[in-house]
Amino acid sequence: MTVDLAIRHTAIPGLLVVDLPVHGDSRGWFKENWQRAKMTALGLPDFGPVQHSVAHNGPAGVTRGIHAEPWDKFVSVVHGRAFGAWVDLREGPTFGTVHTEELDERTAVFVPRGVGNSYQTLAPDTVYSYLVNAHWSPDAHYTMLNLADETAAVPWPIPWADATVSDKDRAHPRLGEVSPVPAARTLVLGSAGQLGRALLAQLPGAVGLTRAELDLGDPAAIAGLDLSGVDTVVNAAAFTQVDRAETDDGRRQAWAANATGVAALAAVAARHGCTLVHYSSDYVFDGTAREADEGEPLAPLGVYGQAKAAGDLAVSVTPRHYLLRTSWVVGDGGNFVRTMQRLAGGGVEPRVVDDQVGRLTFTSELARATAHLLTSAAPYGTYHVTNGGEPGSWAQIARRVFAHEGRPQSAVHAVTTQDYAADTPDPTAPRPPRSVLDLSRLRATGFEPTDQWQALEDYLGTDPA
Repeated sequence: MTVDLAIRHTAIPGLLVVDLPVHGDSRGWFKENWQRAKMTALGLPDFGPVQHSVAHNGPAGVTRGIHAEPWDKFVSVVHGRAFGAWVDLREGPTFGTVHTEELDERTAVFVPRGVGNSYQTLAPDTVYSYLVNAHWSPDAHYTMLNLADETAAVPWPIPWADATVSDKDRAHPRLGEVSPVPAARTLVLGSAGQLGRALLAQLPGAVGLTRAELDLGDPAAIAGLDLSGVDTVVNAAAFTQVDRAETDDGRRQAWAANATGVAALAAVAARHGCTLVHYSSDYVFDGTAREADEGEPLAPLGVYGQAKAAGDLAVSVTPRHYLLRTSWVVGDGGNFVRTMQRLAGGGVEPRVVDDQVGRLTFTSELARATAHLLTSAAPYGTYHVTNGGEPGSWAQIARRVFAHEGRPQSAVHAVTTQDYAADTPDPTAPRPPRSVLDLSRLRATGFEPTDQWQALEDYLGTDPA
């Protein structure tokens, strides 16, 4: 009987059992042992295998393991039958958790890094297939557990005394002697910025690098970036001075950090098999779409947007990436909302642009969405991330701030972008007139953005220090 392709979760986080459809007749059988599009659509991580290995065991009872390897692994049986046992050897609350499964041609298992795996053949001439996302190396570090450990108590079908086991596997330590496999690290670049600080607060155990520690504009520094033990790189570093990007020095700095540096970072992340999270901007669009979705053609109006668009293209071809486009970012430092709050308190009546429309994105919301995408096994790719709710103009936002501070909304004087630029002594970059991003793809992952107007009220009630 043919079963549908399905993925089953286990008590070990990330250890997934895959039920494979097998099509057979009098001539034999056929199966799609690895089908990236179908399997990732069902929730299997897009783990990017780089090596395929095959192992043959002659007699029944050959038992191997328990080995936790420094890569992700997709294991299946091509011929014969086997009993598989997996023990979580990663640090954390599930350390020591056991899962067992009988394997034949209809079953495969995705084994995440740090989970010990072992197999006992139940039939002669059993052949295993392994896909892994790192090349095998004799210098690779394995964490081992004794097959006969009393705590794990794996119920081997063939008694231990009758099994064929290597002397090396018999000598592995008991669970109480095993040093848990450290969790793969998340590295946050630009950690001293508003978004970087929000990310560190949202991502437990993440390690930050400031611009002083890693400058995206320095190709040599990026080439020498040590990503050993790092699973995810979150790039919150960027050149964000939109108007200064229109100057000679600013143009070079914008391209160095937002395009050339990002391309170099994407190459390093791909080489190490890391997931890369990168943040982009509504400025990559020309603002003519009423609501721009992820497929909107890139059409930047100024240098800042052009450099960000180039960075988008570099990130988009990285095997494991989340490219998050956002708009009108507000965090815990100086920003438009805090400026309006200060002007309201000072009795000023500001002139504010009323013909640019979009949504605010609070850094806490952007960090929350980042954590959601990373932990929910959402498909890799581009997502638009802002707060939700009805869009508004900068002048409307300013009026909300003034009202919160007890000032009349009429104190905010609406002007056009053209008039505002004409009265500004310094050159200003062109802005997209409409920065409303479609959030449908983000919502489809199970994330519901917080209404921007409610988030604004909450933000105004916090200490601006």
